[in-house]
Amino acid sequence: MNIFRKKSITTILKQGGDGEHSGLNKVLTVKDLTFFGIAAIIGGGTFSAIGNACFSGGPAVVLLYIMCAIACGFTAMCYAEFASRVPVSGSAYTYAYVSFGELFAWIIGWALIMEYSIGNIYIAFSWSGYFTNLLETFGIHLPEWLTINYKSAHAAFLASKGDEGLAAWQNAPMLGNLRVIFDLPAVVINVLITYLVYRGTKESKNFSNAMVYIKLAIIALVIIVGAFYVDIDNWTPFMPNGFSGVMGGVSAVFFAYIGFDAVSTLAEESKNPQRDLPKGMIYSLVICTVVFIILALVITGMVSYELLGVSDPLAEIFALKGVKWMLFVVSIAAVVAMTSVLLVFQMGQPRIWMTMSRDGLMPKRFSRIHPKYKTPSYATLVTGLVVGIPIFFTDENFVLDFTSIGTLFAFVLVCGGVLMLSAQSEAEIAERETKGKFRIPYVNSKFIFPVIMLVAVALILKYVPDFFTNVLDFSTGEKLATNIPMLVFLIVCVVMTFVSFTKNLSLIPLLGLISCCYLLTGMAVSNWMWFGVWLVIGLVIYFTFSYNNSKLNTETEE
Repeated sequence: MNIFRKKSITTILKQGGDGEHSGLNKVLTVKDLTFFGIAAIIGGGTFSAIGNACFSGGPAVVLLYIMCAIACGFTAMCYAEFASRVPVSGSAYTYAYVSFGELFAWIIGWALIMEYSIGNIYIAFSWSGYFTNLLETFGIHLPEWLTINYKSAHAAFLASKGDEGLAAWQNAPMLGNLRVIFDLPAVVINVLITYLVYRGTKESKNFSNAMVYIKLAIIALVIIVGAFYVDIDNWTPFMPNGFSGVMGGVSAVFFAYIGFDAVSTLAEESKNPQRDLPKGMIYSLVICTVVFIILALVITGMVSYELLGVSDPLAEIFALKGVKWMLFVVSIAAVVAMTSVLLVFQMGQPRIWMTMSRDGLMPKRFSRIHPKYKTPSYATLVTGLVVGIPIFFTDENFVLDFTSIGTLFAFVLVCGGVLMLSAQSEAEIAERETKGKFRIPYVNSKFIFPVIMLVAVALILKYVPDFFTNVLDFSTGEKLATNIPMLVFLIVCVVMTFVSFTKNLSLIPLLGLISCCYLLTGMAVSNWMWFGVWLVIGLVIYFTFSYNNSKLNTETEE
C-alpha cells in the first residue's frame, strides 16, 4: 500500500488543469482575483470576531494582527509559488499532492472543508445578526425564534439569561415535543449564495467586485468618523492581559485573514493564473492588513477594550458614543462584507471537491461541470447543504475555533510543501521570469535562521525568564494539555534549525512554516480534540473509499 505516492505537475496539468479541457470559463483578471481576496478576507473577522480579539488582548491586539499578517504573508508567497508552478484548482490539496503525496493531500482536502464550508456557517450567523439589526431600523421585527440557532437558545434557557435566546425558547412554536428554533436569515442567505455560485463565475465576479467597492468605502467612513472619537487614554494599558491575553485572541484574529488562499482555487478560471494568482493573493493581503490595523486602533481608542466582547463591536462602539446614524451604515457594510465572504468561500469548496473527484478521491459526480453555466454544479449544491444543515444545530463560537485550526494546519503543509518542491532548472527559472510568472525569492537560511532562533531565545530569557520552566511544567492535567503544543513547537524549531543549516533551505517558506506553527500553539485544548476527531473521520473515509478509487492506484494496477 503506497499512501504517499505523489502526482507530478505534468500529470496534473494534463488532467484538465491547464484550463483548456477543464470546462470552466477563464474570465478572471488580476483585479478580479484581488477583489475576490478582499471579498473573502474582510468579513466576519472584521465586523464580528475583532471584538472578542480586542476584549482578550486590549489595544495590543494590533501586535497579533501584525504577527498573523507576517505569517500569512510568508504563506501567501508559498501559495503564490505553487500557483505559479501548478496553476490548477484545488488550492492546498493539489499542492500537497505534488509535494507530500496522496495521504497528506487527502488530509488537507478534508481540513479545507473546515475552512470553507464550516467557516461559512460562522459567517452566515454573523450576517444574520447584522441583517436583523438592519431590518429593525426599517421597523421590521422577526420573531426571536427565527433569528437564533437552537443550541444558543437552549443554552440561554439553561442559564436563565440572555434576552433573545430565552425569549426564543419560551415563545417558539412546538412541532410535537420539538421547539421550532432556527436562524432564518442565515438559512436564506446560504440558499441565495449557493444559487448565485451555481449560475456562473462571471455573475459571481461582477457581484463580488461591486460589494468590495461598497464595503471598502463604508469601512473608510467608519475609520474616518471613528477617528474623531478616539481617546488615547483608552490605549493605556496597552497590553492589559499580558501577552497571553494577546495570544488568546489568535483564533479570532487569524479568522480575519482566512480567505486570501481561496483565490488559489480559481486558477482554472483565471486568464493568466501563473502571473495573476500570486499578485491577487499578495495585493489583497497587504490591503486588508492595513485596514485591520487601523480599524483595531480606532475601535480600541474609541472605547475601553473591556466593552468590546460583543458579536457586533463596530455597531456597539457607535451606539456607546451616541452616533446612531452610523449604526445603519455599519449594518449595511457588515451585510455587504459578509455576503461577499460567503460568495468566495462557497466558490472555493466545490472547486476543491471537483479536483479531488478528478483524482478519484471523491465520487465522480463531484467533478461534473454544468453544460450551460460551466460550474461544478453537483459539488456546489452539496456545499450548500454542508453549510446549510449545520446552521440548524450548531453555534458560532464552536465554528470559529474549528475553522481557524484547520486553516493553520493547511498553511503549515503548504509552506512545508514549498521546501520539498524539486529545484527548477535555470532554463525553467528564466522562462518564468520572461513571462512574468511569480517566483519566490531564494534566501539561504543556513546561517540566518539559526541566528533568528538564538536571538528569539535570548529575548525570551530576558523578558520571560520563567518561560521554559512553565512549558516543561506537567504537574497537572490542564498544564500538560496546554503545554504540549508549545513543547512540540519548540522541538520543531530545533529540528528545522538543524535542517536549515545542513540543507540550505529557502528562508521565506521556512519562516512561514515556523510562524504558522507558533500560531497553532494558541489554540485551545478543545480545538485540538475536535480537530483530531475530524481527522480520524477523514482517514476512515480515505482508507474505505478514496484509496481504492484513486486514479494513481488504478494506474499502478494497470
